[in-house]
Parts: sequence; C-alpha cells; structure tokens
Amino acid sequence: MPARNEIDSFGWISRTLHWTMAALILGMLGFGTYLSGMQPSLDNLWLYGLHKSIGLMLLSMVLFRILWHRVSAPPASLTAGIPRWQQRVVSLTHKTIYLLLVAVPLTGWIASAATGIDVIVFNLLTIPRIAPVSEAWETGFFAAHSLLTSLLMIIVTLHVAGALARHFLHKDATLRRMLRG
Repeated sequence: MPARNEIDSFGWISRTLHWTMAALILGMLGFGTYLSGMQPSLDNLWLYGLHKSIGLMLLSMVLFRILWHRVSAPPASLTAGIPRWQQRVVSLTHKTIYLLLVAVPLTGWIASAATGIDVIVFNLLTIPRIAPVSEAWETGFFAAHSLLTSLLMIIVTLHVAGALARHFLHKDATLRRMLRG
C-alpha cells in the first residue's frame, strides 16, 4: 500500500488524513454545538480548552494536508459522464471545505485570544495571542466562528451527499478510492 498518491488512487497518507479529519470535524461540530449552549464556568472551562486544542490540531492537519497535496498530488477526479456544472460544484465544494477548515479554527483562535485568556494546547503549550484583548474583537470573531461553522456544516453535508450519490447512483469508484486507495 503506497504512502503517496498515484495517478488513479489515493495513498495511505491521504486516506488516513481524510478519514481522521472527517471524524474529528464531525465530532467538533457536535462538541462545539454542545459548548455553545453552555455557560462558561470554572467547572467546564477544561471543555473549552479541549475544543480549542482539537481545533488547532485540525488547523495543523489541514495545513499539512494542503502541503501534502503539493508533494503528492491527488489522483484525477472521476468525471466521465458527469455534467460540467456538477464538476464545477464538486471543485467549488472541495475548495470551500479547505478554506473553511482554515478559517473556522483561525476565527476561533482570534476570538479566544481577544478574551484575554491564554490558549493552551492540551495543557502543554501556550500559543501566542494573535489578537488584542478586545470585547469587540471577541464578539465579532466568535460570531464569525459560529457563522463559518454553520457554513461548514452545510458544505460537509453536500460533500457527503455528493460522495454517496456518486457511489450509489452513478456507481463510480470515487468513494472506493478514498476507502481502499
């Protein structure tokens, strides 16, 4: 099983990144929704720290994944028989997912920094503050974080629906390639 992507298949690194990130993203969408309904207190502050830690880990993973795709290009998309407009939707969906996977944790990091509370990754590393302590920044960037997260939920749903439609309706190998290479 090759590590690098090949002309017609994904290597194990791309597949592992994809499915690990997929599980973490789905978990974080639920976890973040749960946290948004909580009132922060000393008893649950560690949950917010965990959310920030996983979010920054996902940011690192997506940046690595973008770099990995420069080193080992993904295989060509299976587009035979798919209308051109659908090909454009697929391309736009993928680009939007990557953009949001950078923007969502970044806006969360900025908003957290603006609170004045240190962001500590897994209780091991305090990361630099990237925004001034400011109620306006805190409010604005938490609102942006929430809005972008909602958009990510919609785009991920489209991505999953498209993958399942291609697998079951069009009977193409896109999903199988991401599962088995």
